[in-house]
Amino acid sequence: MFAISLGDDGAELSPLEPWQAEEFLSHVDRGRAFIGQYNGLPDAVTDLDSSRALLQAYAEKTAADAGRLYGIRTDGKLVGAVLFRRFDVAQGVAEAGCWLEPSAVGKGLVTRAVRAIIDWAVEERGIHRVEWVVSVGNEPSIAVARRLGMTKDGVLRESYLYRGKRHDEEVWSVLAPEWRAHRADRALRPHRAEG
Repeated sequence: MFAISLGDDGAELSPLEPWQAEEFLSHVDRGRAFIGQYNGLPDAVTDLDSSRALLQAYAEKTAADAGRLYGIRTDGKLVGAVLFRRFDVAQGVAEAGCWLEPSAVGKGLVTRAVRAIIDWAVEERGIHRVEWVVSVGNEPSIAVARRLGMTKDGVLRESYLYRGKRHDEEVWSVLAPEWRAHRADRALRPHRAEG
C-alpha cells in the first residue's frame, strides 16, 4: 500500500480500506469521546461490523469516484483521518473533512493532510471548489480552514441535528485559483510550524 509523507516527523497519509477494520475500530475507540464532540463517526462505528461497513462504503465511493478516505499515521499508528465526503468531478466540487484522536492534536497533522488531498483534487482531478463544513463551536476545525486559506461563505443555521440538538454550521471554501495563490504564497514564506 502506498503512503505519502506529511513531513519530517514520520507522519504519513494512506488510504483506509475494509481489511483495516480492526485497526480502524481501535483508533475510533481511543478517540471516541474526543472525536464525538462534533463528528458522528463514533456513533456509526461501534463494533467490527460497523467499522468494516464504513470502510466498505468509502471503498465503494472511491470506486465510484465519489469520495475518498485516508488515514493519518504517526510512527505507523493510525491517529486520524481526512476524507472527501463528497467528490463530484463533473461539477468540480468536493467537500473535505477530518478527525483526530487526542494524542495527535496540535501537531499540524490535519492541515498537512488536507493540504495534500486538496493539492491532488485541484491539480490531478480538476476540482474547482473544495468545501469545509464545520460546527460553529469547533474552533480547531475552523482554524484549519483559515490555515488552508479558505473563505467563510456563510452559516447554515440549525442545519445539523446531532445527538438530539440542532447546530449551526459554517461553510468554508477555497477555489482552485485561490488555492494555487495560497500555495505559491506559502512557498515564498519561511517555514514555520503549524498547529
